[in-house]
Amino acid sequence: MNVPHCARCRAKPCKLQPGERGPLPPDCPITCFAPLVEEVKREYEDKDIFHFFLQSAVTEKECYDPDEARRGRIRPLRPRIREIAEFAHKISAKRIGMAFCAGLSDEALRANTILEKHGLDVVSVVCSCGAVDKTELGIPKTAKIYGENRFEAACNPILQAEILNRAETAFNVIVGLCVGHDMLFTQRSRAPVTTLIVKDRLTGHNPVITLYSRYHKDIV
Repeated sequence: MNVPHCARCRAKPCKLQPGERGPLPPDCPITCFAPLVEEVKREYEDKDIFHFFLQSAVTEKECYDPDEARRGRIRPLRPRIREIAEFAHKISAKRIGMAFCAGLSDEALRANTILEKHGLDVVSVVCSCGAVDKTELGIPKTAKIYGENRFEAACNPILQAEILNRAETAFNVIVGLCVGHDMLFTQRSRAPVTTLIVKDRLTGHNPVITLYSRYHKDIV
């Protein structure tokens, strides 16, 4: 089975009309997964999926200045926090969840305030909710950060997800959960999940800078 390597493809023929594409890479999904492309297209015919997908497309369009777009230029109008709020209104969401890291408590409060100003009921759950010491969940003392004999609340993404499940949120927003914890949270969340902030301790939660900065070349 061929597997795609789209990140290596500079031409991105999938962005072009059929007559403009030219030769396709041998592992291009357009050809290698042609039957699957048609199969998945039918998935969007589901009423609920289509409504969600349509509002995603409308939200995307509204993020750009329409006059500039008609001239073939891109000028963004909204930050992601505003996109999340606008999308919530488009799908008639009243209550949304926020799963955040204690290390980003200030950022979580700021995001919470903005989302509430947009009329949303925000249920927020910190990673250390439940105050369960890491050793109670099987983590050895040697894996504690601040000392083997000190209480250290474990990140508890499954509890975060279960609390938000019980709150019946329309969708949930991740604010700075650790790598791995974010996956567990997403796995256990019944509601769809989006991310406002990804955790990157070294870059001040701006991981894209590592891809461009020569100062990080020996780290990555």
